[in-house]
Amino acid sequence: MQTSYNIPYLSNMKMIFLSIALMLSANTLLSQGLASWEDEKLWVADQNQANLIIESEQIYEQRWDVLPQAKFWKRIMKLSSDSCLINVASSRQILESIPSQKWTRLSKSEKLNFRQEMKLKHHIAENESIYVTSGKSDFYKFEEVYPTLLEGITVFDEMCVDPWYAQAILLIESPGQLKKSVAGAYGAFQLMPGVARAQGLIVNKGTDERKDFEKSATAAAKLIQNICVPHAKKILLSHEIEVEEKELWFRFLVLHIYHAGAGNVAAVLNQIKPSEGNQGLIKSMWQNKAAGFGNCSQNYSQLAIASQLILHDLVYSNCKTTTCYPSR
Repeated sequence: MQTSYNIPYLSNMKMIFLSIALMLSANTLLSQGLASWEDEKLWVADQNQANLIIESEQIYEQRWDVLPQAKFWKRIMKLSSDSCLINVASSRQILESIPSQKWTRLSKSEKLNFRQEMKLKHHIAENESIYVTSGKSDFYKFEEVYPTLLEGITVFDEMCVDPWYAQAILLIESPGQLKKSVAGAYGAFQLMPGVARAQGLIVNKGTDERKDFEKSATAAAKLIQNICVPHAKKILLSHEIEVEEKELWFRFLVLHIYHAGAGNVAAVLNQIKPSEGNQGLIKSMWQNKAAGFGNCSQNYSQLAIASQLILHDLVYSNCKTTTCYPSR
């Protein structure tokens, strides 16, 4: 059972103020030669409104979009919770779809037998694991997070932090919601209490500034700028790998640090022992675990790819005009 989307837009007045702020910020950055991401900005408009996103050309040019993991999570994000996809854990190859109710009614032994039957039926190697993953369209509310992208991009842009990270985090962390995770992360950028405090936010029994979008975005930008990117560079340099900050593989590595922490990312790269930075490095992270870098950490950049693909589809299927900003 699939879910379709309609994209809402920001109010006219808020749109005007944010657009002016963004243009002023962009002009300042360009004059200083600092904004290397300007050519990735894309204005999206219909008859009445406009929004700004970071385009996804690299995903298509470098063929991230055809990876089975990207296709799997894209389908899961658009699938309702009453359906499950049976898939191979290592590759996310989709084998079959079944109703969630059918799966949940099985006993533990019946689930084991079911997985074994799937291996035999689809000729899957015995050492492979079979997952049964339920649809998550109830969580990934892309039409609700869409109007916040411009504001998030603006905050990051004004702080000279690559706004691609704002878009990626907003799409996958707590899309359109203000839910607190089991671990205690909260807000649009899902910051942990200690992390938020370290970046200047007030988080105590009476006040939680993670709820404020602009303050939360500012804290997330500081975290990316002062912790995640520097640690990503340090980890890569320890393996004598050249840093390319605008490349998608590097951005995905930074996202993994944002999610799992630098120590856990360093641990998994020490296990992989990469010799160069490319798509292969990120794909190797999907197949390896170390320290606190486990299944959820492996999935993080896969979710980022899938959500960017869905955003691309939504934009081009719902909007009349797209314009590069500034013009190229």
